[in-house]
Amino acid sequence: MDPSTQQRIEALVATSPVFVFMKGSKLMPQCGFSNNVVQILNALAVPFETFDVLSDAEIRQGIKEFSDWPTIPQVYVNGEFIGGSDILIELYNSGELRETLAVALA
Repeated sequence: MDPSTQQRIEALVATSPVFVFMKGSKLMPQCGFSNNVVQILNALAVPFETFDVLSDAEIRQGIKEFSDWPTIPQVYVNGEFIGGSDILIELYNSGELRETLAVALA
């Protein structure tokens, strides 16, 4: 990955305690998986920021290398990669996500 792309990703992740790389925006998700993540975070009333990977091909590819995770969306909490849609659903259903976010946002 180009160093400037890595710096951009690091800067984006640092802008919010909960940050999501997704297709579309939190107001208008552009795929079902991104929508799942938005719905879960909204259900937990967690403030979060997003980046639309459809708007930037370098970030779209770079984020996959950055996290070593092949799919989008990708959720970061306090700069740490948590997972994508399936993992967030599992963490939400088990109650772990609420605990993780409570600690992270405290």
